[in-house]
Amino acid sequence: MVEQNRIDYRRIAEAISYIKQNFKAQPNLDEVAEKVHISPFHFQRLFTNWVGVSPKKFLQYISVEYAKQILKDQQTTLFDAAYQTGLSGTGRLHDLFVNIEGMTPGEYKNGGQNLTVNYSFAESPFGNILVASTSKGICHMTFSDQEEFEFEKLQKRFPKAKFNQVVDQIQQNALFIFTKDWKELDQIKLHLRGTDFQLKVWNTLLKIPKGGLTTYGSIARYIQKPKASRAVGTAIGNNPVAFLIPCHRVIQSTGEFGQYHWGNTRKTAIIGWEAAKIDQN
Repeated sequence: MVEQNRIDYRRIAEAISYIKQNFKAQPNLDEVAEKVHISPFHFQRLFTNWVGVSPKKFLQYISVEYAKQILKDQQTTLFDAAYQTGLSGTGRLHDLFVNIEGMTPGEYKNGGQNLTVNYSFAESPFGNILVASTSKGICHMTFSDQEEFEFEKLQKRFPKAKFNQVVDQIQQNALFIFTKDWKELDQIKLHLRGTDFQLKVWNTLLKIPKGGLTTYGSIARYIQKPKASRAVGTAIGNNPVAFLIPCHRVIQSTGEFGQYHWGNTRKTAIIGWEAAKIDQN
C-alpha cells in the first residue's frame, strides 16, 4: 500500500508538472494520462482524489491565473490574453473567467473601475466590523480585529474602485440586524460577485433559519452536489459578507462547530447569541 501511494504520488506530480508546462497547448485528458502511463479513466479518478479537482478543472485554474497576469497590462486586449493562454478565442476566455472568478475578463481587467464603494467601521456584539456598500447593496462585511488589514483586503477585491469612508443608509440598514427585531428589518440587499457554485452555496446559507444549524454535507445535498462537501466548505470560507450570509450556522456532521473565518470563539458566541434571541421571541 505504501509503495502504491509512492507510485501514485509520482504520477500525480508528473501530471501536474506536465500541465503547468504545457497548458498553452490545452492538453486533453487522454494526452496527460498517456504521459503518466495509465488509462484516462484511472487517471481521472486518481488525479481528482489527490488534487481535489479534476484534471480539466486544474488546467482551467492554471489558464485563468496566467490570463490574469497578462490582463494586468493595460495595453493587452482580451484577444491577446486568450491567444497567449492557448484558448480558442475570447468567448472561451469569458466562460472560464465567469466559471472560476465569478466575473468577466473585462471586469477583472477594470478591477472595479468606475465603481464607488462606501465603507465604515462599526461595533457589534462580536467585535468591530468593516462594512462596505455600492449603490446595489452590501458588497463586503467582515469582523475587523485589525482595521487597516481588513481595509487592505477590501481594496484588493476592488483595486480600481473609488473608496469613501462614509456611513450610508444601506450600511445602517444592514447593521440594524444586531440591534433591532429581525421581523422589523427592511430587506437587506447584497451586491455579490462569485462563481455560479459559490453563489449557489451562499444563497443556500441565506435559507438557514435564524438560530438554526446545518452541515456541510446537507448544503452539498441541497445544491445537488452530494460529493462536494469539501468544495462547499471552500465556498463558505470565501464568503465576503459575514453574519448577513450566515456561514456561522454551518457545522460538522459530528456536531462540532468546526472552523470559522473570523475565529472559532466568535462562531460559538454568535450561535449562542442567535439561539438566545430565538428563545426570547
